[in-house]
Amino acid sequence: MGHASVQSVLIAAVALVCAFAGGSGGGTPRGRAALALESSRAATAETGGEPQRPLATVDVSDPPVTGTIRRLPAGGDLQAAIDAASLGDRIELTPGATYRGPFRLRRKDGQGWVVIASQAIERLPRHGGRVTPAHAPLMAKLVAASEPIIETEEGAHHYRLVGLEVVPAEGTFLRGLVQIGAHESDPDLLPHHIILDRCYLHGDRQRGGRRGVAMNGSHVAVVGSHLSDFKEVGADSQAIAGWNGAGPFRIANNYLEAAGENVMFGGADPLVRGLVPADIEIVGNHVAKPLRWKLDDKSFEGTPWTVKNLFELKNARRVLVADNVFEYNWPHAQNGFSILFTVRNQDGGAPWSIVEDVTFERNLVRHVAAGINILGHDDIHASQQTGRIAIRNNLFLDVGGAWGAGRLFQLLDGTSDVRIDHNTGIHTGTLLTGGDRAPHIRFVFQNNIALHNTYTVVGSGTAPGRPSFDRYFPGSVVRRNVIIGGAAEAFPPDNFFPASLRVVGFQNSDGANLRLAASSTYRRAATDRLDIGADIEAIAKVTARTLGE
Repeated sequence: MGHASVQSVLIAAVALVCAFAGGSGGGTPRGRAALALESSRAATAETGGEPQRPLATVDVSDPPVTGTIRRLPAGGDLQAAIDAASLGDRIELTPGATYRGPFRLRRKDGQGWVVIASQAIERLPRHGGRVTPAHAPLMAKLVAASEPIIETEEGAHHYRLVGLEVVPAEGTFLRGLVQIGAHESDPDLLPHHIILDRCYLHGDRQRGGRRGVAMNGSHVAVVGSHLSDFKEVGADSQAIAGWNGAGPFRIANNYLEAAGENVMFGGADPLVRGLVPADIEIVGNHVAKPLRWKLDDKSFEGTPWTVKNLFELKNARRVLVADNVFEYNWPHAQNGFSILFTVRNQDGGAPWSIVEDVTFERNLVRHVAAGINILGHDDIHASQQTGRIAIRNNLFLDVGGAWGAGRLFQLLDGTSDVRIDHNTGIHTGTLLTGGDRAPHIRFVFQNNIALHNTYTVVGSGTAPGRPSFDRYFPGSVVRRNVIIGGAAEAFPPDNFFPASLRVVGFQNSDGANLRLAASSTYRRAATDRLDIGADIEAIAKVTARTLGE
């Protein structure tokens, strides 16, 4: 058996052990976080440039109640109820009641889960649905004037929070609402099996808040929830961020709103040596910034919150980003790229930091200044090389124009195995920017529909077109792309250059409907005999589901 095959078997075996070790009981630490860390450290098998998908996932199904149901009246002592609970118990809170914290989730032995839920859970959207602020009267409210409102004890595990509103005391700025881990340097002490299900977390409307959920453990999920008003002046803010957890993680079917990075992995050096957050699923979320935060918008509320991007990976591997809507991002404290795969050894103490094995597919990205920025190496501290990134079957709309520069894809400083395939983009700036030091290895750009605009391809210090390809994308595969308004001499052979959107043959001649008409020259003309560009019908279905239309 070859080296790559042996690696594949070993990684799969570690993931399988992690999955079984994650059952319903406490178990030994080596059956939990430590094995998850070994999975996150494992070298990814060579897969011919294709990224590896997550090897493990978080089971978010409802656990059975095997112990005592404890009903807590308004004004009851929730911390005392948590302390007294055993795994298998359910703590039911009074809808509309306020419980004052902060609260600490304790480490417990035994089998099962501690569920903390609103008594009105049956009146919320069913399991698998998403709550909105309108559901707040059916929730129990957890409030504190000090941070975090909810935190985990070292090694705490198997807690499920359902139908809760978590909010700072009125007029209070908190740096964190739910803190799952973060301070553990021993992987055996990482919290695990913590799920937030159909919860409403928000900062103070006037003062903001730094972070909704710090996701630092293993088998951690946020599903069906609404996170909003995470914003700060002069510092980054996130709805969800993780930097010291091994994974797996699941972020699914949420509304996620933050000024800095709506969702980010990395951003601080992990305390667990060698840790890379891994096996991350980000699926079916609506990720956005409200226009009332945009300085030149008529709805601007007057506070210049520090705005950066919608999604960023700085240290992560085996990440699936699928079926999301990303919208509204503009230049402010950053240059306006909405999606960043930018490896960072953030504080200089984690040279193992890497971004690898990322699949970004069936997403709608719209109303943004720029599309995707990928960095091959940290340009400040030592890091590993970014590699095996697949960007396929995505729709990019309204990129640039009034929002910003309109660049669609940017690759800097020597990436490896980046594949951009079957995307459709309507943008106002450069299609592909490559430059800044090292060239990009084994780059593939095929089956895409996009615009030429001023430049199709440009790199630092090189002329646009073929010279930039030769300098920054040597030996790349560039074929079967429809470059609207482009010129054949600027591209390798086997690409297409219609003069306008109308000539492409979209179902609507002004580009409002970007499905290819049956008469289009580019139907069934891709390398895989499918239509060139994104699968617009599939993305439309995903978008409707994600936005609840």
